[in-house]
Amino acid sequence: MTAFWSAVRADADPSPAPVMLDEAATRAGNAAGWVEENWSTWLNTGLRIALILVVALVLRMLVRRALSKLIERMNRSAQAVAGTALGGLLVNAERRRQRSEAIGSVLRSIASFVILGTAGLMILGAFKIDLAPLLASAGVAGVAIGFGARNLVTDFLSGVFMIMEDQYGVGDSIDAGVASGEVIEVGLRVTKLRGENGEIWYVRNGEIKRIGNLSQGWATATVDVTVRSSEDLDRVKAVIGEVADDLAKAEPWNEQLWGPVEVLGLTEVLLDSMTFRVAAKTMPGKSLGVERELRWRIKRAFDAAGIRIVGGMAQQAEESAADPAAGVAAPSAYASATSPQSIAASPIPSPTNLSK
Repeated sequence: MTAFWSAVRADADPSPAPVMLDEAATRAGNAAGWVEENWSTWLNTGLRIALILVVALVLRMLVRRALSKLIERMNRSAQAVAGTALGGLLVNAERRRQRSEAIGSVLRSIASFVILGTAGLMILGAFKIDLAPLLASAGVAGVAIGFGARNLVTDFLSGVFMIMEDQYGVGDSIDAGVASGEVIEVGLRVTKLRGENGEIWYVRNGEIKRIGNLSQGWATATVDVTVRSSEDLDRVKAVIGEVADDLAKAEPWNEQLWGPVEVLGLTEVLLDSMTFRVAAKTMPGKSLGVERELRWRIKRAFDAAGIRIVGGMAQQAEESAADPAAGVAAPSAYASATSPQSIAASPIPSPTNLSK
């Protein structure tokens, strides 16, 4: 019984407690000493990271604001020129605004990427992280990606320069070599074209080697008129001049014509016909409509004046000589005595002649 109570007292003896308290106190003291030794480093690192973030955000805001003001200034200059006579010869204000907005978006994205990327690297450096392996691996990865995606990089850079140089814009009619049509969307990688039959062409910017823009500057309407060689040259020119004057005064052709309709002269003289060339400077993209209207009016004026418009094939068919052999009958098979038809038609000899 005594041994049992001694065992119970031994288990309930709180003598180990001072050892646990001493160990906890030692650990707390070590932690406090470590914090006391490193708090200045933490404070410096935190302040450095906060300063990097503040400077990066402020610099990003200033750069983006400066780019936005530059774009607004470009738009104001475009609107100021739009109402003048010079503005009609230049790109319209809406297109200038779209192009400037696209350039501003690209520049703002590049500025944000560069500033925030540099700030991220500086923050990693503040944590005492060795950036050399990271930069080396990023360089190797960049080279590998560059070799694998060189076409994508080419398309992107080509798109950036196309937008910055204003080679074409939405609504322009262009000939890109691989496809032609009206531009419905301009991207940094792909340009969308609407073809003549309504189809949509997706053309990579890197594949475009040359561009013919049919909507910039001005266009030329050219009409060739072929008449008989016996017509009076001065009379034909006078009739075309009257048509040109009427066209220049009529709506809406007076706005689409940017110059007088001129008779350039004879482009072809043959034995039975001669060709006049008529040309006029028009608004970009309006040359086909002006050409159709010119042909319509010239044909009506020539009919009223008795001037006949001829064509090569029709004139040749009309004035070709008659075939001299058309009235000659075909040779008869009975003309030859040895032909089967002549032998079959010959009289049968009498029996007396056969017996002899």
